[in-house]
Formats: sequence, structure tokens, C-alpha cells
Amino acid sequence: MIRCHSLSWGAPGQPLTTPLDLELESASLTAIIGANGCGKSSLLKVIAGLQKPLAGHVALSVPRQSGLSFLPQQQHLDRQFPISLEELVAAGFWGRRLSTQLRTQRLNAALENWHLSGLGHRPLMALSGGELQRALLARLSLADAPILLLDEPHAALDELGQALLWQHIHAWHAEGRTIVVVCHDLSAVRQHIPQTLLIKNSRCVYGPSTELIQQTPHAQVA
Repeated sequence: MIRCHSLSWGAPGQPLTTPLDLELESASLTAIIGANGCGKSSLLKVIAGLQKPLAGHVALSVPRQSGLSFLPQQQHLDRQFPISLEELVAAGFWGRRLSTQLRTQRLNAALENWHLSGLGHRPLMALSGGELQRALLARLSLADAPILLLDEPHAALDELGQALLWQHIHAWHAEGRTIVVVCHDLSAVRQHIPQTLLIKNSRCVYGPSTELIQQTPHAQVA
């Protein structure tokens, strides 16, 4: 469960929207849509505890440190950092005590599930944008968190990568996880995500995706 009470966020003294009161039930799947600069990614960071709200608060049904995983936009990742793809993915085990055998099994399975087998030795700077995005998603999958916050998870993915993404999102949802997705692809939101939070004209509106998408341009929201 994610509960936002009188939540304001943005630059000091400049809230991006009117205060938000919203409760997302456990095992819900929700999109956040809206134009560039409206506050989608910032809201996700506030929920994740990575950015302080201007006012109000966020309550979660699980502890942030152990129960929430956040997928950032890959542009915030230092591609020059000297680690391999496999080491990046294995960071999803952070804070968990597993045997070496189980870690290896789960890591290999994650690499295979995201079509990354054979690429584990490559440094980050040698990866394509799609390979890096799938690596970040594989890392997320190893965390086993009940709350997943995904900021533009479809970025840089080709058709196969996007199919893998939605396959995994639906599988995670079926497992009972609470998932929030910032997504620019309105057709994908319409097809895959039942509920949406639309940020428009400094206001937040929550409701069925099919209804709220009608209030946006038919092209992808930039």
C-alpha cells in the first residue's frame, strides 16, 4: 500500500501540483502520465524517499529499505563506473543473505530472463542503451521487493525488450506486488495498466486509464 496525504513536491516554495491525497492498494498496478516537467519522476522519488516533500507525507505498508525497489532513468547512471553488467545486476542482492550457490542460480536466471546471458563480463560503457536498461530491470527483479517504482522502464528498449518488460510487470503484479510506472507510451498504458494518475495543469487526477488517456493528446506524452 502507498498512501499520499496532502503531499506537495517540487522546488522550495514552488509546488508542482496542488496537494495530493491518494491511496494505492497493495497489489495494484498504476501508471503516472503527464507532460515533461509536470512532476512525474519527482513524485516517484518522493515516494521512494529519495527526495523530501515540500509538505504532507507518504506512508508505505513496508519499510522502504527492505520493501521498496526503485528503477531510475538510466541517464542518472555513471556509464564510466568500472563494473561489469553482471556486477550491476548482482547489486539487486544488496542487504540479503543468500548462499553462494543460490546467488549464482538466481543471478544466472535473471540474466537469462532478460536475454543478457553471455554479456555479464561487459563493462557498462560497452553496453547498448537497451542492454543497460535490461540489466537495470534484471537488478530490480533480484530485489524481490513488494513495492516497485519504475521510472520510464521502457526507455531504450526495442520491441523484444518492451515485450519482456510488460511480461515481467504482469508477472510481478500477479505475485501481488504494488507497482507504479512512469510511462510516456499511452498506448502501452491503455493496454497494460488499469489505473492512472494524470498530472495536468498542476493538478492530479486518478482513475481508470482508458478515461484519463482521453484527456491527453493522442500522441505519446513527451
